[in-house]
Amino acid sequence: MSAETKSPAKNKPLPTQAQVVIIGGGVIGCSIAYHLTKLGWKDVILLEKAQLTAGTTWHAAGLVVTPSGDELSVELSTYTVDLIKSIEKETGQATGFKDIGYLQLACTPDWLEERRRMAVAARRLGVNYQEISPKEVKEMWPLANTDDIIAGFFTPEDGRVNPVDFTMALAKGARMGGAEIYEDTEVIGINQKNGCVTGVITPRGEITAEIVVNCAGLWGREVGKMAGVNVPLQAAEHYYLLTEPIEGVHPDLPIIEDFGRYSYFREEVGGLLVGFFEPVAGPWATNGIPKDFAFGELKPDWDRMMPYIEIAMERIPILRDTGIHKFFCGPESFTPDGGPLLGEAPELKNFFVAAGLNSLGILQGGGVGKIMAQWIVDGYCPVESLDIDIARCFKFQGNQHYLTDRTVETLGLQYQLIYPNFANETARDLRKTALHDRFAKAGAFFTEGMGWEIPDWFAPEGKEAKIEAYSWGRQNWFGYLAEEHKACREDVILMDLTSMSKIFVQGYDAEKVLNKICANDVAVPVGKVVYTQWLNERGGMEADLTVTRLAEDKYLIISAGDFYTHDMLWLKKYIPADAHAFVTDMTSAYTLLNIQGPKSRELIQRLTTADVSKEAFPYMTAREIDLKYASALALRVTFEGELGFELYIPTEFSSHVYDALLENSEGLGLRHAGFQALNSCRIEKAYREYGYDMDNQDTPLEAGLEFTVKFDKPGGFIGRDALLRHKESGPLKYRLVQFLLEDPEPLLYGNELIYRDGVNVGYLQTGAYGFTLGGAVGMGFVENEEGATKEFINSGKYEIDIAGNRYPAKASLTPMYDPEGKRVRS
Repeated sequence: MSAETKSPAKNKPLPTQAQVVIIGGGVIGCSIAYHLTKLGWKDVILLEKAQLTAGTTWHAAGLVVTPSGDELSVELSTYTVDLIKSIEKETGQATGFKDIGYLQLACTPDWLEERRRMAVAARRLGVNYQEISPKEVKEMWPLANTDDIIAGFFTPEDGRVNPVDFTMALAKGARMGGAEIYEDTEVIGINQKNGCVTGVITPRGEITAEIVVNCAGLWGREVGKMAGVNVPLQAAEHYYLLTEPIEGVHPDLPIIEDFGRYSYFREEVGGLLVGFFEPVAGPWATNGIPKDFAFGELKPDWDRMMPYIEIAMERIPILRDTGIHKFFCGPESFTPDGGPLLGEAPELKNFFVAAGLNSLGILQGGGVGKIMAQWIVDGYCPVESLDIDIARCFKFQGNQHYLTDRTVETLGLQYQLIYPNFANETARDLRKTALHDRFAKAGAFFTEGMGWEIPDWFAPEGKEAKIEAYSWGRQNWFGYLAEEHKACREDVILMDLTSMSKIFVQGYDAEKVLNKICANDVAVPVGKVVYTQWLNERGGMEADLTVTRLAEDKYLIISAGDFYTHDMLWLKKYIPADAHAFVTDMTSAYTLLNIQGPKSRELIQRLTTADVSKEAFPYMTAREIDLKYASALALRVTFEGELGFELYIPTEFSSHVYDALLENSEGLGLRHAGFQALNSCRIEKAYREYGYDMDNQDTPLEAGLEFTVKFDKPGGFIGRDALLRHKESGPLKYRLVQFLLEDPEPLLYGNELIYRDGVNVGYLQTGAYGFTLGGAVGMGFVENEEGATKEFINSGKYEIDIAGNRYPAKASLTPMYDPEGKRVRS
């Protein structure tokens, strides 16, 4: 390392206090330090246990590429590209960026469909993502075998950067802004008091700090443990091969990504660098990272990797006759779901995490630094947070055996075609409901979510519950789903929703604190179910759930299991310390059976002596009822748009109630149904789902949920003033709309573009097949700067773009199925 890039603070005495201490001097840590100084925070100290870029940054391949159908990913990567270009001028530190172009290959019909779907979305986000012919691919890359290529997808502005130089530029910019960087300074402990971080401990002394940021990369989980914070990431072997010089290879060759061969190619010193994202990876350091590891290499596993090398050589045949200069193996860290771990830790106030970038640290490093700096300064996430917030994680995901087994799969997901009904195959059979074996016997195909084994659909008797082949079209279970959907609409279904979060809030102040947190009014009579959102101070939605009053001092909260950690944190954050209100997780205490359909009342009535008539048990109420020998809490609610009941059964009585339901279902057409049916029914009914149709950047106004907001209730609620200002500021700029394709053949999955009178006005958030309506249905936000008024939305002619083909569609602000809600109240 040159004298210019060494930290000038390296040999200075360590300060005893700072506003922010950042742990880790890789690209993420340096980026956060740089961006904090840009926001005016000068009292920033970065501590690096070895030297800057140690761990994973120094050996990154340096690909800087933007195409993605995901809005946040494009935002992170495009900002990073822009920063790479500008920071060199700002600091005088070269970054080595070259805009050589980025070329992705589609070699199967399904990959072509996926790339075309993504291309439409990427172009909407400003990415110059061009479909080119195999002939054009050959012209760009004469050494490539193009015989099997159907199409290429090219982004000319993308390229490569020198990871070390980029990081040094960020570090220099941070110092220029007032931050101090100390190398050879390992953090060996985290100080905290009353649930809040207070500083760090190093061999050179302690530093008191208001905020600590864990950017320790490979060591992120270990640093988290020091603080009592779960940071579920695991290192894995990550490979690239460097060849001897090859005639015809030059620095201006575009980067190639070949998903089907799990490999990418770029020029390196006249030869090629061939990198790998193999589908079966090798976890590393499962017993802990060696203490002195910094710029180390790992011993390559030639036997495991040789089949992937041979496959890659099929794309560039000259590689078979080219000498190998080096087969490099270095560690990269991966998370259980492939998303980064960002934000304030649920366990410890003012302790932030920015780790687990899944080999995308250089590509997204600039954007992550910007977002994290804003998050730290403003106290909230400035972007859609659901897929990046560390608060989505569960404690079990930090277990070593779980991480080891899951990481075998997660590295390769970077190059795997992810279909809409994808589910991880590793680290399964972890959380099973009390009725798992009964559902398996009934033909359930299980997907996975939050560690739960969840019935996704059911195979009929005599058919094996398996996916014969993933595809963008109708898979083998599509017909089974149609029957489940029909049964929900015409007869009755039984569905397992046990994975939903179930939370008690109890105490004399339960009503008071919940009414402050909830946008709707929960000061209701005992037995009333309230649908509500939780809002942040800006009026954006943080949760979408039901609150049921069980007693004067007791409420039951039901929300999606995905957001359990987040929801518990939200309650902890907003229930005052002196309030007589106590939160208890009851998720595992109850089996939740969902009984839906026009014959659901008759089925329930056969098991109970209670009167479950419309008059005695109206919509959105709850009561305890007997079910044969057992008792259960029944909620008269639906997420499918039908007459229905949710049964909360103490776990030990689950089998008895399940068996009784089946035994007493003769003549009712009872079918088991899975989450695919739930999704198709609820989208057909235009019921919103948080995390899919809407997120923390949307308000109830845009989502069409103003009816759940009680602006005038005594005491107000969190976010009321911001939401009221938004309401009074003029017409909404965008609104959630339901769409139905006129052609019954195409399928919708979400992320398809919406066209109004030939102009793009948004994209679908979700999609499914509306069997009752007779075509694919979806929901998406329609945008109009002058106002997404009812007149604007109803007056346009709509088309939905699917992989570059546009299909006419009907649009509606009200549900197309049962618009007056007569069925749910019947």
